[in-house]
Amino acid sequence: MTTTPVVDREDAIRLAVHKRLLVTEGAELLVEAPLGDVRARVESLVAAEDPLLAKPRRDALVAELLDTVRGLGVLEPLLADPTVDEIMVNGAGRCFVERAGVVEAVRLPVDDAGIVRLVERVLAPLGLRLDRSSPMVEARLADGSRLHAIIPPLAIDGPCVTIRRFAARRVELAGFGVDPPVVDAVARLIDAGVNVLISGGTGSGKTTLLNALTRFIGPTDRVITIEETAELRLVGDHVIRLEARPANAEGVGAVSVRDLVRAALRMRPDRLVVGEVRGAEALDLLQALNTGHEGSLSTVHANSPLDALRRISTLALFGNAGLPHEAICDQIRAAIDIVVQVGRTGAGARRIEAIVEVGADRTDGGFEVRPIFERRHGELVACGERVRPPRRGVAS
Repeated sequence: MTTTPVVDREDAIRLAVHKRLLVTEGAELLVEAPLGDVRARVESLVAAEDPLLAKPRRDALVAELLDTVRGLGVLEPLLADPTVDEIMVNGAGRCFVERAGVVEAVRLPVDDAGIVRLVERVLAPLGLRLDRSSPMVEARLADGSRLHAIIPPLAIDGPCVTIRRFAARRVELAGFGVDPPVVDAVARLIDAGVNVLISGGTGSGKTTLLNALTRFIGPTDRVITIEETAELRLVGDHVIRLEARPANAEGVGAVSVRDLVRAALRMRPDRLVVGEVRGAEALDLLQALNTGHEGSLSTVHANSPLDALRRISTLALFGNAGLPHEAICDQIRAAIDIVVQVGRTGAGARRIEAIVEVGADRTDGGFEVRPIFERRHGELVACGERVRPPRRGVAS
């Protein structure tokens, strides 16, 4: 007498239940129904296929099926791992994760079609699509992680998915390689209402540092955050979070970061926090910072503080306001007080490389920065006091 191996039997159950869920139950149950209802339905289907299946195996099978029909399938274990900062899928069977700044390969048993199905399941309730007519998309997962997907014909070697994780734990400023005296000095700067621009490369920790700096904002300040994809985790009754919206499957309904900056100015903000400046919204932000919204913060991609200021001036030109470049530079010098440069060590650790003050008196169209703190021999050391007066209170 022969018996069916447990693995083969579970594969048969998995296939039968999965087919029933996708074909018979329909999208209403899988996307719109509460998770508890879906779990109950999956449990009943598994029990109907094999009432004698041991409870530990049945529970594991139910969890796997739930990940497949409501989650991201084979990616769910990686999303559940708190040590994973980024997930990079480079096509069938090729997956890498980043942990503490170190990239390592992991096994991913899924083909190209399976990768696309995972992404489509995330996009379905958002009104977005991923197909040959719309082969690139960006979305936010339920836990706040940012998902970017691109498929052929744009991705030549198969569908690619990148998921940037944002830890639920609050990261302290000390985690960026700074000592308590520097933390105290930065806290005083934020409290005094300086306008801060955080500069750094991809993955250098700009958004993480921005989160850390917002803890120094007073609880009575009305803060409005504006992001292309919501990543910041500010808490408080006086925090309003705004998120841009891409065009839907019909190509309409888009709301840009620039639209949200303009809208935020009508909402009586004490401080604006723009997750990242990368377009024409730079001009609107500069105008806001020059009209009484002190204590605001933002980030930009750049390799040095001077490069950050030059990039802001270039992005502001996209605003099509007809302003000469020199006038835009004048606005930048008046609006931005401090630039914080972040980077990564060879071992992958994120740290503050320098904190500089932006000179306000340059008249030749250029920029001048004066170090307040800079890293020397591995330590962030004080270089001098601020020259510009604080915008609020006293910051020494």
